[in-house]
Amino acid sequence: AAPYVITCRPVGARKCQLLLSFGETCQKKSLVTKSLLNLALVIGIAICLNVLSCNISSYWDLTEDKRFTLTKPTERLLEKLDDRVYVQVLLDGEFPAGFKRLQKATRNILNDFRAVTGNVDYEFEDPSRGTIEEINARRAQLKKDGIRAKNLLIEGSDERKQVLIYPYAIVHYKGRSIPVDILGEDVPGKPAEVALNDAVALLEYKLANAIQKLQITRKPAIAFTEGHQELENLEIRDITETLLPFYDVGRLNLDSIVNIHPEIAVLIVAKPRTAFSEKDKFKIDQYVMNGGKVMWLIDALDVHLDSLRKQAQYVPLPYSDNLLNLENLLFSYGAKINNNLVLDLQKNSRIPQIIDERGKATLIPWYYHLVVSPNQEHPITKSLGLINLLFANTIDTTSRTKTPIKKTFLLSSSPKSRLQYYPMRLNFEILKYKPDPEQFNKGSQPISLLLEGEFAAHYENRATPSVIDGWQMAGQEFKTRSVPTKMLIVADGDIIRNPADKATDKYGPLGFNRYEKFQFANKDFIVNAIEYLIDEEGVIAARSKEVKLRLLDQVRAETEKTKWQLINIGLPLVFLLVFGFLYNYWRRWRYAQ
Repeated sequence: AAPYVITCRPVGARKCQLLLSFGETCQKKSLVTKSLLNLALVIGIAICLNVLSCNISSYWDLTEDKRFTLTKPTERLLEKLDDRVYVQVLLDGEFPAGFKRLQKATRNILNDFRAVTGNVDYEFEDPSRGTIEEINARRAQLKKDGIRAKNLLIEGSDERKQVLIYPYAIVHYKGRSIPVDILGEDVPGKPAEVALNDAVALLEYKLANAIQKLQITRKPAIAFTEGHQELENLEIRDITETLLPFYDVGRLNLDSIVNIHPEIAVLIVAKPRTAFSEKDKFKIDQYVMNGGKVMWLIDALDVHLDSLRKQAQYVPLPYSDNLLNLENLLFSYGAKINNNLVLDLQKNSRIPQIIDERGKATLIPWYYHLVVSPNQEHPITKSLGLINLLFANTIDTTSRTKTPIKKTFLLSSSPKSRLQYYPMRLNFEILKYKPDPEQFNKGSQPISLLLEGEFAAHYENRATPSVIDGWQMAGQEFKTRSVPTKMLIVADGDIIRNPADKATDKYGPLGFNRYEKFQFANKDFIVNAIEYLIDEEGVIAARSKEVKLRLLDQVRAETEKTKWQLINIGLPLVFLLVFGFLYNYWRRWRYAQ
């Protein structure tokens, strides 16, 4: 095995021993050199692997719901970053296990962002750390920036305490910043585990959406139509104030313009009460043909709660014939709003009624004020709370359109619903009797419809030559097919109306029910719908991401506690003892041979 062959000749024993010693010394030096080289190689490989791991992040996502994989639109958005994005996460400190999970998920998402681009930095901070003066000053600044603290009850082994937490991430980019509520609004009756799971599922969308908004150099324009007794400015003040930081919002009188400019990102028709002229319809139709997005928020019948209180019986009438003269236009696009009212026995909000001689008002379920659960499979309504609709109508889809149109229902009543068709009489007598569940047998009724695709012009083969010539003389091209676009229809104009007091010029938050003192998700629905209509990058697709919550069956876990303890603790010990016995028996048998 030695690297040298020593041949002993009869020249004396002393000389032979010297030669052998020299060979052994050379052999030892060679082994030491080889060991040092191997050690250096191992250290070099370890250093290279550490350097690569710091600069390259990669993994295989083997989860069923692909929770650790960014959506393609988010990756494209991050790849286009041309400057640093700094994310300040205010979620550091001592939290229960659920919030630790949210904290860890936020860090993982940001690490995934950094794996796509090196232009993302982040830092976790604890706003409640420091002296009392520093904490108070920091909290005052956060409140000024619209960041609200949330109370969290922490239960220890020997004490319970309440702490203020700020589950927010502030995204900074090119001198601008946007606060992101990574936990979301509290929904009464929603389990804490489900709320945290929904927050984890929406992390990618919320952070990517904030980065997308900060990248916009020119605000998209949103226009509310006027001239048909639509909702007044005070009645849409809350949604307007919400949109203004990211959009240019204004009013548009269709009768005073030649055409609707294609730069208007979304046209909102909010609860009109008088009919549209053919000229106005023609302008909207050609706006759609040029890729315009329309949000139709329409009531088929003129009815509201004050109408019933002023008279014993009330007969709601249509605002005009043929659904404000829009029926044929919507029919061409693939939708039909019906002259009816939806009553829901299972999910509704309450109104005050005097039911005793003392004159004390009591909140009574009002079947015409629906509380609907959104479609949880669509990005607009994913993980959205309950929505309050007032005297809503149903929507049907037309069986045939000239072009293929994708149709998706977003809002529907509960399975315990019934319908009243025009003409009908409304009064409060219905509240004096116990409802018959057998009458609420019409199943879930659709109230909101999303249409997507290439639309055919309603005025194809309908516009007269003089109309087309006049349109072309104005410098416009008459189109019969649209580019791919979208539109949303909601058969309730009140979905966007906030409480308003014209006498004092004050308004309340959109979606707030003053009788039940509850905040519904109407505003979130409208904002999500606008973002979906405008979003060309498809970042909102991240809202469809689902993280399945796999909770233990607490009853079964308690009843089978002993069995699973034995399986998890005792069974491995049994396997270890059996393996040890068999291994020792095999060794004895082998060496006995």
